[in-house]
Amino acid sequence: MKRIINYKFLIAGIGLLNLQSCFVAKDYDQPEVVKEDYYRTDNIEQDSLNMATISWTEMFTDPILQDYIEQGLQNNIDIRIALQQIIAAEAYVKQGKAGYLPTINGNASYTHQKLSENSQFGNQFSSLDQYQLSADLSWEADIWGKIRSQKRAFDASYLQSIAAHQAVKTRLIANIASTYYQLLSLDEQIKITEETIDNRENSLETTQALKEAGNLTEVGVKQTEAQLYTAQGILIDLKNQERLLENTLSILLGVAPIQIERSELEEQEITTDLNIGVPVQLLRNRPDVIAAEYDLVNAFELTNLAKSNFYPSLRLTATGGLQALESGDLFNASSLFATVMGGLAQPILNGRRIRTEYEVSVAQQEQARLEFRRAILTASKEVSDALYSYEAATNKIEVKQKEYNAYDLATEYSEELLNNGLANYLEVLTARENALNSSLDLSNAKYNQLKAVVDLYEALGGGWK
Repeated sequence: MKRIINYKFLIAGIGLLNLQSCFVAKDYDQPEVVKEDYYRTDNIEQDSLNMATISWTEMFTDPILQDYIEQGLQNNIDIRIALQQIIAAEAYVKQGKAGYLPTINGNASYTHQKLSENSQFGNQFSSLDQYQLSADLSWEADIWGKIRSQKRAFDASYLQSIAAHQAVKTRLIANIASTYYQLLSLDEQIKITEETIDNRENSLETTQALKEAGNLTEVGVKQTEAQLYTAQGILIDLKNQERLLENTLSILLGVAPIQIERSELEEQEITTDLNIGVPVQLLRNRPDVIAAEYDLVNAFELTNLAKSNFYPSLRLTATGGLQALESGDLFNASSLFATVMGGLAQPILNGRRIRTEYEVSVAQQEQARLEFRRAILTASKEVSDALYSYEAATNKIEVKQKEYNAYDLATEYSEELLNNGLANYLEVLTARENALNSSLDLSNAKYNQLKAVVDLYEALGGGWK
């Protein structure tokens, strides 16, 4: 009866001690890091609509680009590495759940002891044999929330790995789309340059004929020839960039360098409205921001864990099994034995290890908080940058189109005047060069507009859902 009462007191004591965890392990509170003015916008109003919620299949409608994105999500090396990191973090989550359970170890041993004849029992036994099968059980009560904090830290690390995988996915989709659009822009620039080379070859023949007719000097012929070589040099550079971009896109797709099939720049159209939502939506849409916050949660819980090490720990241990001097008696009921022990351990002197671990965890928590804030600020900057870049590219397309039309007409008029002996050949050369540069700039502006939309989609956290 007395033994039962003692067990009741022991269980009640453990229950009271577990209640103490409420006073040590704190709960995480999200810091105030987002403000409504984090987006620097002039022409786009902020509302609850957000283009980040749109699937990438709706965002990018080019079937060839969709196939490449799908292939990249399946084969990209960074994506596969991130998946393995999730698997590793999931294993730690399982370990955290098991922290509430006791540890059990099984033991089997045989001991042979040769006794000295001059020892206490040496004149009775020359040797002793002992056979033992036993199990050890150990369990620590979660008095100060230590086990709970460790479990929560593992959970946060797991969720961080998922968010990191989503961030890789978002970045990969944006990189594939941007590289694809850049290839389309290069295709258009190569086409423009090849047409320019054909025209300049014809112009060279014309200038040679004009020279033979006495209407043009050798200087004019050489200048036309030099312009032809300039265009050929531009074409070499463009084709080199094309090959390098194809190799870059191949790596993003997780394959060795291959020739990239693609459509044309003029066929590209993004019909999605540029809705940016409100800044607070970054906390649930942008995976890198989500990952940064889970890093903060992990650091917070590790600080709780470090703080709990200052307090005493309650551990219960038990050993039981079979023990006999003869192997034939090992499984008799009389061979059973058991030991149960409970105790409190309070750290006193440990070379300042616990204090150092706590101070380091506090510093790392503050570092994680600052990293979280930086992630928010970086996200707001990238949204603002993409918005302004889109607006600038749109305006530039309009201006460059007018510029190209003007240069194209100037080239046509100057060549006609030259053929009739009414224009200076330098005017013709200048008009041709300006027309080529303007057409290349126009193609580049179209690419910049598409890239700005991709950048905005990525900055808002689109693509992973």
